[in-house]
Amino acid sequence: MIKLFKSLFGGGGDAASPKEPAADAIEYKQFSIRPEPIKEGSQYRTAGTISLQQDGEVKSSKFIRADNHSTRDAAIEHAIGKGKQIIDERGEALLQTEHC
Repeated sequence: MIKLFKSLFGGGGDAASPKEPAADAIEYKQFSIRPEPIKEGSQYRTAGTISLQQDGEVKSSKFIRADNHSTRDAAIEHAIGKGKQIIDERGEALLQTEHC
């Protein structure tokens, strides 16, 4: 019954499953893109964090997209592509907001 409510109301992944290792960040135009796929059932949603070090301070912005993938690796690759696209479109302005 609890599983039913979690699935209906967005109650995260399966707590019994082991945590997957973090994906490696990549550098792009002085920014860092860290893919952070979100596991949803048997799919992975595209998500990540873009960060930039400015004046000794790290500023970052998270992104989540509606795109789903059947494998974690595919979601990671897509997150890198989306991160690059966001940087190309918005540059440092993306760090003016918390989410993009």
